[in-house]
Amino acid sequence: MAASPPVRATRPGRVPRVTARNALFQQWQALLTNRTKRQRTGEFLIHGVRPITLAVEHGWPLRTLLYPAGQRLSEWARRLIDDSGVPLAEVAPELLHELGERESDAPELIAVGALLPDDLDRLRPGPGFLGVAFDRPGNPGNIGTLVRSADAFGAAGLIVTGHAADVYDPKSVRASTGSLFSLPVVRRPSPEDVLDWVGAQRDRGLPIRIVGTDESGSTPISGCDLTVPTLLVVGNETAGMSARWREMCDEVVRIPMGGAASSLNAASAGTLVLYEAARQRDFPATDR
Repeated sequence: MAASPPVRATRPGRVPRVTARNALFQQWQALLTNRTKRQRTGEFLIHGVRPITLAVEHGWPLRTLLYPAGQRLSEWARRLIDDSGVPLAEVAPELLHELGERESDAPELIAVGALLPDDLDRLRPGPGFLGVAFDRPGNPGNIGTLVRSADAFGAAGLIVTGHAADVYDPKSVRASTGSLFSLPVVRRPSPEDVLDWVGAQRDRGLPIRIVGTDESGSTPISGCDLTVPTLLVVGNETAGMSARWREMCDEVVRIPMGGAASSLNAASAGTLVLYEAARQRDFPATDR
């Protein structure tokens, strides 16, 4: 199959060309490592075919699509450029390679996404509500992994609380493999915000139970009813749940373990409890 010709701009107006490390390039580069810049600009970078595709499919607001100057693009990249309506920027391949953080060739596309509001009502609670709160995670990769698991096992969303790694860190976005764009993920500064929200849902007639996870929990996960509206709490990788989260929990469950391991990785533990909730709820009703 013959390669396509180099892409041509299809948007009205002038497409910016970035061939040097100018202010615009430095702004994009800062989004890779500088959390403060991500918050200040309200932007982050999205890498990879699947994450970019899912961002477009789920209507995630994209500010810019970066593509390599003078290079032939795949049918996927050309179609996305033509159909998405996202503003374009043409970037020198060696600069795009730096933004892609890859050892091989420059990526075909990098998307600049917009940060969404941290509104708990994005979780849209209902009678079958299943949510996850991740308390002060220190590893962005664990956030992305738990987002992916929550998406796979039918959760309505994930809440990151306290002083935590950034949901929009490239490691988190990459680890989610695109689930960040299909599952609501909200950041809140403290457990109190979440407790207020849970209280409001209870006042509306939705009896959400808060179920914590800890190796010293009183109930094995198989003995906990996870078919009712539930908010699962996963603690920090080292310290576990904060004292306030423990106070808020209606029940704390444990994952029975053998061998020499003293505990599980936080994202792994969260995934196992999510799987148990999905099993009890018969979700999905049929395998994909």
